[in-house]
Amino acid sequence: MMGFMKSIFITDLSSMLCHLVLGEFSGSPLFFTMRLLVIEDYTPIRRSVVSRLTEEGYVVDSSATGDEGLWYAENFDYDVIILDLMLPVINGMSILDKIRSQGQEVPVIIISARDSVDDRVQGLDAGADDYLIKPFSLKELVARVRSQTRKNYNQKSTTFSLGSLTIDFNARRVFRDDQEINLTGREYGILEYLAHRQGEIVTRQEIWNHVYQEYDMGTSNAVDVYVGYLRKKLNANGQPNLIHTRRGQGYYMEDVAS
Repeated sequence: MMGFMKSIFITDLSSMLCHLVLGEFSGSPLFFTMRLLVIEDYTPIRRSVVSRLTEEGYVVDSSATGDEGLWYAENFDYDVIILDLMLPVINGMSILDKIRSQGQEVPVIIISARDSVDDRVQGLDAGADDYLIKPFSLKELVARVRSQTRKNYNQKSTTFSLGSLTIDFNARRVFRDDQEINLTGREYGILEYLAHRQGEIVTRQEIWNHVYQEYDMGTSNAVDVYVGYLRKKLNANGQPNLIHTRRGQGYYMEDVAS
């Protein structure tokens, strides 16, 4: 068990260093909005996928073995799981069977060198939502992830509108009364997640889990601070508030003026 937990720590540490390097030297802000899990044993592919998804603004956990990947899938909530089939210890199809038997509906994208029609049919019939054959374009993988997150939150459009607020998910730009609002990565991440969950009460812990990296310091109370910043920017010209607080429960988005 100690060896297993040590492996998780090392995997997280490698991912953390990758995120920190990207954030420090890429010259572009990171917008963490959705949490993904990548289970892939081939290191070059795993690192490339994690790096690209992180650059695209996702919180990414990763694993190189099937048993560790299953542990992540069973202990954390993810918006999409990217799953290789040929994994050590536990193969990808067994992981898929396990999480589906537990009632998990998280979208799963299989990435595999198994390219026959029968392999693809087997994966999709087992409960996968998409099947991408190796080698694949990272650009295409990102597009498929975006597609699955839209389906996961019942959103077909790449934009979101509420009252005078418009969010362009692909460009990660926000407008109020046709005026662009400059948000920090953290502020944007919270806003996008609330938009995806529009009509629901979202707890502080849910926001924390989706928008913050595991190694971030602080508590979910930090969410309150950033929601405060976000409200000031969105309502800077006296517009009605769109982010509301349900005491003791969390936040929700609603245009009460409409």
